[in-house]
Amino acid sequence: MPSGAPYETHTGAVYFKHITASEADRRIRSAFQQLVLQIAPPGALLLDLGAGPGIDARFFAERDFTVETYDVDPAMREFLAVHCREFVASGRVIVDRSDYREFLARKSLLCGRPADLVMSNFGPLNQAEELPELFAKLHAVTSSTGKLLLSVLNPFFLGDMKFPWWWLTVPRLLRDGYFFVPAGGAPPHTRRRLAGFKAISSPYFALTRVFRARPPGGERRANGIDVSRGGRLVWPHVATSRFMFLLFEKRRV
Repeated sequence: MPSGAPYETHTGAVYFKHITASEADRRIRSAFQQLVLQIAPPGALLLDLGAGPGIDARFFAERDFTVETYDVDPAMREFLAVHCREFVASGRVIVDRSDYREFLARKSLLCGRPADLVMSNFGPLNQAEELPELFAKLHAVTSSTGKLLLSVLNPFFLGDMKFPWWWLTVPRLLRDGYFFVPAGGAPPHTRRRLAGFKAISSPYFALTRVFRARPPGGERRANGIDVSRGGRLVWPHVATSRFMFLLFEKRRV
């Protein structure tokens, strides 16, 4: 998070080494992966949006899912193709190498069938532009019962409240529902309240549940908080989580 130190860009092999070295990041990834396993039907087609170096793509390909991946960064895509090379060769992992405008414009997946679940881990939507177009795209490429599971940065994370920059953003967050964080200790990104994600996605998807980024204890199923009727308990539930996982269900348009 922004703390005065300049942000250092990590991509490809450098990013892979960086993000796998942190135990906290490994736990967050594990929590997300376990939640995907709870939600996705066996053998489902997954779209990995903001796939990075392919850590999640490989995890799910090893568990008999088919994964189509997309990332805007060419270095990430090339590392992913090597990291998942045997699954790319077998067709279990499909790598989309198009630029972002081309990706948005295309109304089908490269594999030729709709995704059962779109997953996006470690906050790609916090850096994405043209979110209404992105949700329209995801609606077009998902099945009639398709879902989205999106990991996004929590604008009310307690750990950020020790920094002066967070308090400077509060008026904007309360007034407009979002704030922009310039490059500092993290890449530049936008954080939104749940109402913002609801409004942007509402023509295409309904935000139904919110989960904190923590592995469930033992074999207990993670149920999250139901936000289909308001979800007043969401912020106390996720306050200690840097990321929160948002589950969307497809609307009929």
